[in-house]
Amino acid sequence: MSSLSNTPYADLEVGQKATYSKTVEERDIQLFAAMSGDHNPVHLDADFAASTIFRERIAHGMFSGALISAAVACELPGPGTIYLGQTMRFALPVKLGDTLTVRLEILEKLPKFRVRIATQVFNQRDEMVVDGEAEILAPRKAQTVEIKALPPVSIG
Repeated sequence: MSSLSNTPYADLEVGQKATYSKTVEERDIQLFAAMSGDHNPVHLDADFAASTIFRERIAHGMFSGALISAAVACELPGPGTIYLGQTMRFALPVKLGDTLTVRLEILEKLPKFRVRIATQVFNQRDEMVVDGEAEILAPRKAQTVEIKALPPVSIG
């Protein structure tokens, strides 16, 4: 079992940064399609994807959005953070095998525990694939939470 700690509103500073990384695997694409209901063949069918502008399968755009959510929830500010909004611009496709790194930066502390955060996602070539901004409600107090192991998940 592992644990996660947060950074409460009072301790957040403009310019503060954090990162979160994950490699996109076949299992991720399958699980995301099953969970979201997005069965667009550009994500799931190599023959179909070969006939598109991408020439190969790509990850769901919102998969990158989910990684941004994980970064905010697990890294900065961390557990107890509540999402209020998110903008995203998809700059480049994400391909299977890409290693994505979410880069967060605190842009502004607003009243009532609200915070603006730059949310950018880069691939292993340091190319920006997603550019965006989140508004969150930061935790009011410091805390550390235990992370329980997820049960096994199967597809099909």
